[in-house]
Amino acid sequence: MHLTERERAILKEVQGDLPLVEQPYREIADRLNLGEPEILETINNLMVRGIIRRIGAILRHRKVGVKANAMGVWNVPESEIRRIGQLMADDPGVTHCYHRDPVAHWPYNLYTMIHGETEKDCERVAKRLSDKTGIQVYRLLFSIREFKKESLKIIT
Repeated sequence: MHLTERERAILKEVQGDLPLVEQPYREIADRLNLGEPEILETINNLMVRGIIRRIGAILRHRKVGVKANAMGVWNVPESEIRRIGQLMADDPGVTHCYHRDPVAHWPYNLYTMIHGETEKDCERVAKRLSDKTGIQVYRLLFSIREFKKESLKIIT
């Protein structure tokens, strides 16, 4: 993977927290003495090349009042995984949805992240998902403690 100095500098800026301003890429551009279009073009090029897969946001849910979160684990027939996964991912109560291979003694192959003010809120979302999809074999794994939540940093 060959990166130019400009690409390395831009990656350093976007791999962590973006500035909490109306135009974060303009602020990054100003810091690097570049134009905002150059920043956006470079990011797009890095995505096309597969160096950046996506740019996302981390919600610090406890800071905004979300006290409960649960990983919903679902046993979905493989033939239905795409359809059921899309139904669950489209639900406003689900923030993440992943397909995983089941393992011995753990038959669950679809994982959803559900947030709520209370555990009961999470349980209601899971029940709604179960009713909507017909998937009745599931469990909710509630978080007890958060140990780490930060952006990946590769370029130092």
